[in-house]
Amino acid sequence: MSESSIPSGPAAFSYPGHGANARIGIAICHGFTGSPLSVLPWAQHLASQGYAVTVPLLPGHGTDWRQLAGTRWNDWYSSFETAYLDLAERTETCFVAGLSMGGAIALLTASRHPVAGISVVNPGLSFYDRRVRVIGVLKYFQKTTVPIQEEQATAVVTEDGDYSRTPLSAVHELKKLFGAAIRGLTRITAPVQVFKSDTDMVVPPTSLAVLRHRLGSRLTEVVGLASSGHVATLDVDAPEIFTKSSAFFQTHARQSTSMETP
Repeated sequence: MSESSIPSGPAAFSYPGHGANARIGIAICHGFTGSPLSVLPWAQHLASQGYAVTVPLLPGHGTDWRQLAGTRWNDWYSSFETAYLDLAERTETCFVAGLSMGGAIALLTASRHPVAGISVVNPGLSFYDRRVRVIGVLKYFQKTTVPIQEEQATAVVTEDGDYSRTPLSAVHELKKLFGAAIRGLTRITAPVQVFKSDTDMVVPPTSLAVLRHRLGSRLTEVVGLASSGHVATLDVDAPEIFTKSSAFFQTHARQSTSMETP
Protein backbone atom coordinates (compact mmCIF):
# COMPACT_ATOMS: atom_id res chain seq x y z
CA MET A 1 0.00 0.00 0.00
CA SER A 2 1.35 3.42 -0.90
CA GLU A 3 1.97 5.59 2.15
CA SER A 4 3.51 9.48 1.51
CA SER A 5 4.64 12.25 -0.88
CA ILE A 6 7.59 13.66 0.99
CA PRO A 7 10.26 14.81 -1.47
CA SER A 8 12.88 12.19 -0.60
CA GLY A 9 13.21 8.51 -1.43
CA PRO A 10 12.75 5.63 0.99
CA ALA A 11 15.66 5.47 3.43
CA ALA A 12 16.33 4.63 7.05
CA PHE A 13 16.01 7.48 9.56
CA SER A 14 18.17 8.01 12.61
CA TYR A 15 18.55 10.81 15.14
CA PRO A 16 20.95 10.70 18.14
CA GLY A 17 18.76 12.81 20.41
CA HIS A 18 19.47 16.02 22.30
CA GLY A 19 18.91 17.40 25.78
CA ALA A 20 17.37 15.39 28.61
CA ASN A 21 15.32 13.19 26.25
CA ALA A 22 18.43 11.90 24.48
CA ARG A 23 18.58 9.16 27.11
CA ILE A 24 15.22 7.85 25.82
CA GLY A 25 15.30 5.75 22.65
CA ILE A 26 12.37 5.02 20.33
CA ALA A 27 12.67 2.43 17.57
CA ILE A 28 9.85 2.74 15.01
CA CYS A 29 8.91 0.12 12.40
CA HIS A 30 7.10 0.88 9.13
CA GLY A 31 4.49 -1.33 7.51
CA PHE A 32 4.19 -4.00 4.82
CA THR A 33 5.17 -2.66 1.34
CA GLY A 34 5.74 0.73 2.97
CA SER A 35 8.94 2.46 4.03
CA PRO A 36 10.21 4.86 6.72
CA LEU A 37 8.41 7.62 4.78
CA SER A 38 5.09 6.40 6.22
CA VAL A 39 6.23 7.14 9.77
CA LEU A 40 8.75 9.90 9.04
CA PRO A 41 6.63 12.80 10.37
CA TRP A 42 6.15 10.81 13.61
CA ALA A 43 9.88 10.13 13.86
CA GLN A 44 10.74 13.75 13.10
CA HIS A 45 8.32 15.03 15.71
CA LEU A 46 9.85 12.80 18.38
CA ALA A 47 13.34 13.82 17.25
CA SER A 48 12.33 17.48 17.64
CA GLN A 49 11.43 16.65 21.25
CA GLY A 50 14.99 15.42 21.78
CA TYR A 51 14.38 11.66 21.74
CA ALA A 52 16.92 9.34 20.13
CA VAL A 53 14.99 7.81 17.23
CA THR A 54 15.68 5.07 14.68
CA VAL A 55 13.51 3.85 11.79
CA PRO A 56 15.16 1.07 9.74
CA LEU A 57 14.25 0.29 6.13
CA LEU A 58 13.16 -3.34 6.14
CA PRO A 59 14.53 -5.81 3.54
CA GLY A 60 12.46 -5.97 0.35
CA HIS A 61 10.92 -2.57 1.03
CA GLY A 62 11.56 0.79 -0.59
CA THR A 63 12.41 -0.95 -3.88
CA ASP A 64 9.82 -3.09 -5.68
CA TRP A 65 7.52 -6.06 -5.20
CA ARG A 66 9.95 -8.46 -6.92
CA GLN A 67 12.53 -7.90 -4.20
CA LEU A 68 9.86 -8.22 -1.53
CA ALA A 69 8.95 -11.64 -2.95
CA GLY A 70 12.46 -12.86 -2.16
CA THR A 71 12.38 -11.96 1.54
CA ARG A 72 11.03 -13.73 4.62
CA TRP A 73 9.37 -12.46 7.77
CA ASN A 74 12.46 -13.26 9.80
CA ASP A 75 14.41 -10.90 7.52
CA TRP A 76 12.01 -8.07 8.34
CA TYR A 77 12.00 -8.83 12.05
CA SER A 78 15.77 -9.25 12.34
CA SER A 79 16.37 -5.91 10.64
CA PHE A 80 14.19 -4.11 13.17
CA GLU A 81 15.50 -6.11 16.12
CA THR A 82 19.07 -5.14 15.21
CA ALA A 83 18.09 -1.45 15.03
CA TYR A 84 16.32 -1.70 18.39
CA LEU A 85 19.26 -3.42 20.11
CA ASP A 86 21.69 -0.84 18.74
CA LEU A 87 19.51 1.99 20.05
CA ALA A 88 18.99 0.26 23.40
CA GLU A 89 22.76 0.09 23.89
CA ARG A 90 23.03 3.86 23.40
CA THR A 91 20.12 4.92 25.61
CA GLU A 92 19.01 4.39 29.21
CA THR A 93 15.40 3.59 28.36
CA CYS A 94 14.18 2.26 25.01
CA PHE A 95 10.69 1.93 23.53
CA VAL A 96 9.39 0.27 20.37
CA ALA A 97 6.66 1.59 18.09
CA GLY A 98 5.18 0.74 14.71
CA LEU A 99 2.53 1.17 12.05
CA SER A 100 0.45 -1.74 10.71
CA MET A 101 2.81 -4.71 10.17
CA GLY A 102 5.37 -2.59 12.00
CA GLY A 103 3.09 -2.81 15.02
CA ALA A 104 3.27 -6.60 14.91
CA ILE A 105 7.06 -6.44 14.65
CA ALA A 106 7.24 -3.99 17.57
CA LEU A 107 5.05 -6.28 19.69
CA LEU A 108 7.15 -9.32 18.79
CA THR A 109 10.29 -7.40 19.76
CA ALA A 110 8.70 -6.51 23.09
CA SER A 111 7.97 -10.18 23.74
CA ARG A 112 11.67 -11.01 23.31
CA HIS A 113 13.40 -7.99 24.86
CA PRO A 114 12.89 -5.79 27.96
CA VAL A 115 11.45 -2.72 26.24
CA ALA A 116 10.10 0.14 28.35
CA GLY A 117 6.82 0.31 26.44
CA ILE A 118 5.12 -0.16 23.08
CA SER A 119 3.13 2.36 21.03
CA VAL A 120 1.47 1.05 17.86
CA VAL A 121 -0.79 2.53 15.20
CA ASN A 122 -3.37 0.26 13.53
CA PRO A 123 -1.28 -2.83 14.37
CA GLY A 124 -1.84 -5.77 12.06
CA LEU A 125 -2.43 -9.23 13.51
CA SER A 126 -5.24 -10.48 11.28
CA PHE A 127 -6.66 -10.18 7.76
CA TYR A 128 -9.98 -9.24 6.19
CA ASP A 129 -9.50 -11.63 3.26
CA ARG A 130 -10.45 -15.21 4.19
CA ARG A 131 -8.31 -16.57 1.36
CA VAL A 132 -5.31 -15.99 3.62
CA ARG A 133 -6.32 -19.23 5.35
CA VAL A 134 -5.06 -21.15 2.31
CA ILE A 135 -2.32 -18.74 1.26
CA GLY A 136 0.34 -21.43 1.69
CA VAL A 137 -1.21 -23.33 -1.21
CA LEU A 138 -2.67 -20.41 -3.16
CA LYS A 139 0.75 -18.78 -3.62
CA TYR A 140 1.80 -21.65 -5.89
CA PHE A 141 -1.13 -21.02 -8.27
CA GLN A 142 -1.31 -17.24 -8.12
CA LYS A 143 1.95 -15.33 -7.80
CA THR A 144 0.62 -11.81 -7.12
CA THR A 145 -2.49 -9.80 -6.35
CA VAL A 146 -3.42 -6.13 -6.43
CA PRO A 147 -2.70 -4.16 -3.24
CA ILE A 148 -5.49 -3.05 -0.93
CA GLN A 149 -6.74 0.43 -1.75
CA GLU A 150 -8.73 2.52 0.71
CA GLU A 151 -11.62 4.48 -0.78
CA GLN A 152 -11.39 8.25 -0.37
CA ALA A 153 -8.12 7.98 1.53
CA THR A 154 -7.01 11.28 3.05
CA ALA A 155 -3.46 10.29 4.06
CA VAL A 156 -0.55 11.89 2.23
CA VAL A 157 0.71 9.54 -0.51
CA THR A 158 4.31 8.32 -0.40
CA GLU A 159 6.63 7.03 -3.10
CA ASP A 160 7.83 3.81 -1.52
CA GLY A 161 8.85 2.02 -4.71
CA ASP A 162 6.97 -0.19 -7.16
CA TYR A 163 4.39 -2.13 -5.15
CA SER A 164 1.75 -2.12 -7.86
CA ARG A 165 1.53 -5.86 -7.21
CA THR A 166 1.64 -7.76 -3.93
CA PRO A 167 3.46 -11.12 -4.05
CA LEU A 168 1.42 -13.83 -2.35
CA SER A 169 4.61 -15.42 -1.08
CA ALA A 170 5.15 -12.23 0.96
CA VAL A 171 1.56 -12.33 2.21
CA HIS A 172 2.25 -15.87 3.42
CA GLU A 173 5.29 -14.57 5.29
CA LEU A 174 3.13 -11.80 6.75
CA LYS A 175 0.71 -14.42 8.04
CA LYS A 176 3.60 -16.26 9.72
CA LEU A 177 4.79 -13.01 11.30
CA PHE A 178 1.32 -12.30 12.69
CA GLY A 179 1.23 -15.80 14.18
CA ALA A 180 4.60 -15.33 15.88
CA ALA A 181 3.53 -11.91 17.24
CA ILE A 182 0.25 -13.30 18.62
CA ARG A 183 2.01 -16.19 20.33
CA GLY A 184 4.40 -13.73 21.96
CA LEU A 185 1.75 -11.41 23.40
CA THR A 186 1.49 -13.27 26.70
CA ARG A 187 5.23 -12.73 27.28
CA ILE A 188 4.98 -8.94 27.04
CA THR A 189 5.39 -7.23 30.41
CA ALA A 190 5.69 -3.60 29.26
CA PRO A 191 2.71 -1.20 28.89
CA VAL A 192 1.10 -1.01 25.45
CA GLN A 193 -0.53 2.01 23.81
CA VAL A 194 -2.68 1.45 20.71
CA PHE A 195 -4.02 3.99 18.22
CA LYS A 196 -6.89 2.55 16.16
CA SER A 197 -8.68 4.23 13.27
CA ASP A 198 -12.47 3.96 13.37
CA THR A 199 -12.38 3.29 9.63
CA ASP A 200 -9.56 0.98 8.55
CA MET A 201 -9.94 -1.01 5.33
CA VAL A 202 -6.59 -2.76 5.76
CA VAL A 203 -6.51 -4.10 9.33
CA PRO A 204 -9.77 -5.55 10.71
CA PRO A 205 -11.10 -4.89 14.25
CA THR A 206 -10.15 -8.46 15.20
CA SER A 207 -6.53 -7.33 15.56
CA LEU A 208 -7.46 -5.02 18.43
CA ALA A 209 -9.71 -7.73 19.90
CA VAL A 210 -6.73 -10.10 20.01
CA LEU A 211 -4.67 -7.47 21.84
CA ARG A 212 -7.42 -6.86 24.39
CA HIS A 213 -7.80 -10.58 25.04
CA ARG A 214 -4.09 -11.49 25.21
CA LEU A 215 -2.66 -8.40 26.89
CA GLY A 216 -5.26 -7.65 29.53
CA SER A 217 -4.12 -4.89 31.88
CA ARG A 218 -0.88 -4.42 29.95
CA LEU A 219 -2.96 -2.71 27.27
CA THR A 220 -2.94 0.58 29.15
CA GLU A 221 -4.40 2.91 26.51
CA VAL A 222 -6.51 2.62 23.34
CA VAL A 223 -6.93 5.86 21.41
CA GLY A 224 -9.65 5.96 18.76
CA LEU A 225 -8.89 7.94 15.59
CA ALA A 226 -12.16 9.26 14.16
CA SER A 227 -10.87 11.05 11.08
CA SER A 228 -8.08 8.86 9.68
CA GLY A 229 -7.72 5.74 7.59
CA HIS A 230 -5.10 3.02 7.90
CA VAL A 231 -1.97 5.14 7.46
CA ALA A 232 -2.97 7.43 10.31
CA THR A 233 0.59 8.70 10.83
CA LEU A 234 0.15 10.66 7.59
CA ASP A 235 -3.52 11.51 8.07
CA VAL A 236 -5.73 14.02 9.86
CA ASP A 237 -5.20 12.52 13.32
CA ALA A 238 -1.41 12.41 13.06
CA PRO A 239 -0.88 15.33 15.51
CA GLU A 240 -2.85 13.42 18.15
CA ILE A 241 -0.64 10.36 17.62
CA PHE A 242 2.48 12.47 17.95
CA THR A 243 1.37 14.24 21.12
CA LYS A 244 -0.12 11.27 22.96
CA SER A 245 2.70 8.88 22.08
CA SER A 246 5.24 11.40 23.35
CA ALA A 247 3.30 11.72 26.62
CA PHE A 248 3.23 7.90 26.86
CA PHE A 249 7.00 7.70 26.39
CA GLN A 250 7.59 10.40 29.01
CA THR A 251 5.33 8.77 31.58
CA HIS A 252 6.79 5.31 31.26
CA ALA A 253 10.37 6.50 30.95
CA ARG A 254 9.95 8.13 34.37
CA GLN A 255 8.39 4.96 35.78
CA SER A 256 11.19 2.83 34.34
CA THR A 257 13.82 5.11 35.88
CA SER A 258 12.11 5.12 39.29
CA MET A 259 11.97 1.32 39.30
CA GLU A 260 15.70 1.11 38.63
CA THR A 261 16.61 3.60 41.37
CA PRO A 262 17.42 1.86 44.69
